[in-house]
Amino acid sequence: MVEPNDWVPEGIDMERPSAARLYDYLLGGGHNFAHDRDLAHRFLKAQPNGREIARHNRAFLRRSVLFMISQGVRQFLDLGSGIPTVGNVHEIAQDADPTARVVYVDYEEVAYAHSVMMLKDNPGATIVQADMAVPDQVLGAPETQALLDFDEPIGLITAGVFHFVAPDKDPARIVARYRDPMVAGSYLALSQFTRDLMPEEMDRIVEVMKTSRDPMYPRTLAEITALFDGYDLVEPGVVPTALWQPDAGLDDGDDPGRAGIYAGVGRKR
Repeated sequence: MVEPNDWVPEGIDMERPSAARLYDYLLGGGHNFAHDRDLAHRFLKAQPNGREIARHNRAFLRRSVLFMISQGVRQFLDLGSGIPTVGNVHEIAQDADPTARVVYVDYEEVAYAHSVMMLKDNPGATIVQADMAVPDQVLGAPETQALLDFDEPIGLITAGVFHFVAPDKDPARIVARYRDPMVAGSYLALSQFTRDLMPEEMDRIVEVMKTSRDPMYPRTLAEITALFDGYDLVEPGVVPTALWQPDAGLDDGDDPGRAGIYAGVGRKR
């Protein structure tokens, strides 16, 4: 099926759904195709709480950025940033401090194209089209080198994306490769799906995502916590997204554990 959208970059395979466009749909965005929406409907059948999970993950992103801003961080590297929606990292950070700088990273074509369009008049933000699982490609990109100062603290953000990194790619090694060139006082904000909280629903989601270009690999609390090696965890540690320093009055529902995603923030030693 081909959709007559003038916002679609050339060469896009609209027949194969992607996680970035699925997430866009769950958040109420309009940059997705029929096959992405079909995937989303199957995702929601497997996990009826899917939209709430997406909203809680997005809310964690906002809170973690504001926390890092409060700790003096003014530059961010956002891995797997996805399709631009309201509440992007540069909007949050630059609203708090207009001098804040952000480098986004995503390999998905629609996410890249729309980020380029959105950021064209913003000298403090840019995007690198690269696979976040290849750190040298990201860290060595001209855009990264031009905008980020590795002699100052950097906020590394991996919000809802590391569950797309297969075990054989060694997620701990990837995180360490990003961590090592950053100075002490830098931060890691990470959230990812787990099977611990809702095992049956997570098993169904894994099956659904096998039909996309982005299969999913949930991890245990211990495995996710291990990704913070070299960091001191910020209170309250690694917890369901809704429980990480929640805003006063935030409606977490009857069971915050239904978020299905663990989240945490760590400060590099």
